[in-house]
Amino acid sequence: MIPRIKEQYNKSIIESLKKKLSVNNTYMVPKFVKIVLNMGLGKDGGDKKILQNCIEDMSLITGQKPLVTKFKKSISNFKTRKGAPAGVKVTLRSNKMYEFIDRLVNIALPRIKDFQGLSPYAFDNSFNYTIGIKEHIIFPEINFDKVDRIRGLDIIIVTTANNRESALALLESVNFPFNKSIKAPKDKKKKNKQEFIKDNNLKEEKNGKN
Repeated sequence: MIPRIKEQYNKSIIESLKKKLSVNNTYMVPKFVKIVLNMGLGKDGGDKKILQNCIEDMSLITGQKPLVTKFKKSISNFKTRKGAPAGVKVTLRSNKMYEFIDRLVNIALPRIKDFQGLSPYAFDNSFNYTIGIKEHIIFPEINFDKVDRIRGLDIIIVTTANNRESALALLESVNFPFNKSIKAPKDKKKKNKQEFIKDNNLKEEKNGKN
């Protein structure tokens, strides 16, 4: 059976996005590629029981067995050891991806306490969108009575969009609840090489006068 959102995308969303983004070629219309879910374990990585609980919870949320990620190096301050379990990860594609989007938008997100909408600015440099979930129990598949600990997870939505406008339009087309009143974060201007040298010269001159 074709997922509801996938069917909507093929039947009406593509044409709607073509008009909204002023593109003629269907292949230029942004589309969903995959969804990556990450749940970190932190210091609990060495506990096999907790690891198994996270695997089971992520399996229930996604309908797919997760991959256990490992720490690439040891960090004493965080009590992490190289090769130890760092978390669990799932990559959803095709029908499972569309089914997850449907459940995320229409069931899980509305269950967040005091939910004010998503930020329209949480895109990375590749215009993929990241949602930070503080409590994995917002997913109805999770039985609260059987949860040993409430955990957070990151959801990364990967698309073919080549700019923020296209990526945002795609997510809005499947009813992602954005809060347009959220202000854009201030960008910290990065200094180029010439500006960096100039600032250093000014500091040296000032120190010389003192």
